[in-house]
Amino acid sequence: MGTDTLRKDAADDTAGLRREQRGWYFYDWACSVYSTSVVTVFLGPYLTAVAERAADADGYVHPLGVPVRAGSFFAYSVSLSVILAVVVMPVVGGVADRTGRKKPLLAAAAYIGAAATTGMFFLDGDRYLLGGALLVVANAAQSVGMMLYNSYLPQIAPPEERDAVSSRGWAFGYAAGSTVLVANLVLYSAHDSFGLTETAAVRVCLASAGLWWGAFTLVPLRRLRDRHARVERAPAAGLRQLAATVRDMRRHPLTLAFLLAYLIYNDGIQTVITQASVYGSQELGLGQSTLIMAVLLVQVLAVAGALAMGRLARTYGAQRTILGSLVAWTLTLAAGYFLPANAPVFFFVLAAGIGLVLGGSQALSRSLFSHLVPPGKEAEYFSAYELSDRGMSWLGPLLFGMTYQLTGSYRSAIISLVAFFVIGFVLLARVPVRRAIGEAGNPVPGKI
Repeated sequence: MGTDTLRKDAADDTAGLRREQRGWYFYDWACSVYSTSVVTVFLGPYLTAVAERAADADGYVHPLGVPVRAGSFFAYSVSLSVILAVVVMPVVGGVADRTGRKKPLLAAAAYIGAAATTGMFFLDGDRYLLGGALLVVANAAQSVGMMLYNSYLPQIAPPEERDAVSSRGWAFGYAAGSTVLVANLVLYSAHDSFGLTETAAVRVCLASAGLWWGAFTLVPLRRLRDRHARVERAPAAGLRQLAATVRDMRRHPLTLAFLLAYLIYNDGIQTVITQASVYGSQELGLGQSTLIMAVLLVQVLAVAGALAMGRLARTYGAQRTILGSLVAWTLTLAAGYFLPANAPVFFFVLAAGIGLVLGGSQALSRSLFSHLVPPGKEAEYFSAYELSDRGMSWLGPLLFGMTYQLTGSYRSAIISLVAFFVIGFVLLARVPVRRAIGEAGNPVPGKI
């Protein structure tokens, strides 16, 4: 075979990877709108209001005969979706690795989630059970889809490019979330001008996220390609598969050490995201419009933060850049503790700080973990990673709630979360990532 032929084949391979990478970015663009518009902004308050309309005189609803406070129904539905995801993700991850057919599984997860989200248009009156069921299905489907999506990263990007590729994916997601959130806020704020009631506007916003998710998923499905599996075995049941994955991880203790560090500091990140609006409204006395604008500011700056931290990682390595972001998280929470009440400008500054480190710390954690996954087990290991991301983030809210219960101060509650970033920093700093990558059987990039 001649030199020119080899060069042409190499160029074709590079062009093929670039095409896959561009398609891969678009799954974040497709599904992140669900997280932003549905979970973060609209569905919690709306589903709670629907449940309250269905409640009895004591404020309880009775799904399957079980008495549940209407105000707790949304939280319980989210918890149930996590349990479903914990069971399903290991099974799907094992099937994906053993058959090599990730793309059909990604399509199934995406369109089940998109259909459930679009169906939220019919969430009206007192149909709280419909809303809870659709939330459980959509949340679990998003977790499964993100696990499969993440597992493509080691296949479409060589080691030296993964930080940048992962960061661009997060940036695409935050850009989409910002774009749709602006459109939804315009529709919601001016619903009378569009001939809609307030509840109808919310239902349109919810359903539009599902339509967006389904439409833009076509791009990655056209561009990503499946690789042949190394082995064919029958899939195990969900919890058995998860146990098998954990047992296999024990053969790679440094990979497991990174996952533990990630589980802890990511728990802090997720708790800040979910509790910042509570802190803003209850402790700082800020209105709903201020809080929504702060969410939008986080989304916009997270794009710039993800891209900027991706560039920093090329110079300083992903591990050092993540460690730096954990320091920034700690300083941001310390500043939040001293914020004055009824001062939205200072809260926007806090939101800006969160946005700048949010996308980058998540994107670089994903790309760094991709180096620690043994070849051929990408989906299986990323199912454990996704469980750490979405299924295990309960300690932070528990600590936040207990601190408030004991002190009666949301300021004490928010500063208590510093523990997650300090402990996560110490654990991550102790992981020798170059040796971990080598022991996982992967090439060690020049800068990590």
